[in-house]
Amino acid sequence: MFKRVLKQVSFGIAIGAASLAAQAADITGAGASFPYPIYAKWAAKYQEVTGNRVNYQSIGSGGGQQQIIAKTVDFGASDDPMKAELLKEHNLFQFPAIIGGTVPVINVEGIEPGQLKLTPEVLANIFLGKITKWDDEAIKAINPDVKLPSASIIVVHRSDGSGTTFGWTNYLSKVSPQWKETVGEGKAVKWPTGQGGKGNEGVAAYVRQLKNSIGYVEYAYAKQNGLSWTALQNRDGKYVQPSQEAFAAAAANADWKSAPGMGVVLTNEPGADSWPVTSASFILMHKVQANPETAAEVLKFFNWAFAEGAGMAKELDYVPLPKAVTDQIAQAWKTEIKAEDGSTIWK
Repeated sequence: MFKRVLKQVSFGIAIGAASLAAQAADITGAGASFPYPIYAKWAAKYQEVTGNRVNYQSIGSGGGQQQIIAKTVDFGASDDPMKAELLKEHNLFQFPAIIGGTVPVINVEGIEPGQLKLTPEVLANIFLGKITKWDDEAIKAINPDVKLPSASIIVVHRSDGSGTTFGWTNYLSKVSPQWKETVGEGKAVKWPTGQGGKGNEGVAAYVRQLKNSIGYVEYAYAKQNGLSWTALQNRDGKYVQPSQEAFAAAAANADWKSAPGMGVVLTNEPGADSWPVTSASFILMHKVQANPETAAEVLKFFNWAFAEGAGMAKELDYVPLPKAVTDQIAQAWKTEIKAEDGSTIWK
């Protein structure tokens, strides 16, 4: 599937057997491409064990927020946690579903996954367009044993409104004063350099095709597409490789109760083992449901995923939420998501 991503990024893929393609999906969702690999895996297994279908469209976090606000889907998904005032304005409930990591991916001949090291400053300066050659002295100084070509760096970024971009630019804003002052953070920014790809799928495809390029994608996309990633120096000054354990280390001290809508941002967290660009992905639902039966099916799916999907998440190097957090989420469903007559949907 990932080898044909450029043909697929503009539309969602119904999860299920081809013979059922003509049937209406039980529940529909749209949004972030960051969690798409695990949502697809969960949905396929969920249909296998329950017979119920989930149709999830990987269209970017901005699109996911817009579609849930417009009530054209049963749930939205975003890696950029919605702010308290917007949750209140649209009467939405938000909860985390999964944790993962965004990684720099490169296509430089002869460089294996994890071989190249980057500091936060060097990474920011590449995306600022200040470092333009792979054999720049700043890159060579931290990679003395790596053969670097005298080739121009091609920067690839997201072209759509993206929670992955929010996490990436949030991180760069934390580690680079110049980035914070001149570019800032958000689902979409005015990029100083580079070209855009739609979705994690599109960025991965462009990096795979373009020699001497660098981009950023969720880790599962890097692995699925056979891309080389880089090591990153974290807040504690340690060079770390992306892994499920490194993402978990970054999320270890997350205070979910302190943030509106549990919207914790996990970039540049302390810890010798922490991956610097770790993110949670969130689900958005309306607090008042005109179709409580459909809302109940959405909650059943995520309740099943929390209870049964941890192993599948780990296989794709995501971090499943701790049980204490999923218990907190399920308790909130009882009080926050209700039918129009005020009755409880999740019991």
